[in-house]
Amino acid sequence: MDFRDRLQKAASRGARSRAEREFAEAAEALSEEECKRLHSRLRLSLTEHIEKCLHQLADNFPGFKPETIVDERGWGSAVTRDDVAMSGGKRTNLFSRLQVLVGPYNEFKVLDIAAKGAVHNKETFARNHHQPLAEVDEDQFRELIEMWIVEYAELYAAR
Repeated sequence: MDFRDRLQKAASRGARSRAEREFAEAAEALSEEECKRLHSRLRLSLTEHIEKCLHQLADNFPGFKPETIVDERGWGSAVTRDDVAMSGGKRTNLFSRLQVLVGPYNEFKVLDIAAKGAVHNKETFARNHHQPLAEVDEDQFRELIEMWIVEYAELYAAR
């Protein structure tokens, strides 16, 4: 076998290898419909978890009112509280809020959550986390949500 034959066989093996790899990658990749279904399932599960955790926050700090959020920014919940502080005969309104949202499905096939909070009229809390749908660990997202809510509770209690 001369050099030209060996070169052609090597090129054939390489092309076959590439085709097999591309086929395997295509089989692994989630289809658009599968991604939408997965995102929807995760969104429902995580929004229920967010709502449950924020209700517990409201139970721990009386005066917080829970609300459900469904809009173009995502799905989730929030707790809000209005306080009044008197200082030197002057009245000051103090607003506190924490919202945690699961973002809508997007073309990037990513699951994202965002939390934003204010304590006594100052936005002191902003967190974001996202992960490709194919790599999402739901338990990790649940732990992250719980950690963020506990973090906010500590910030609120410190004021």
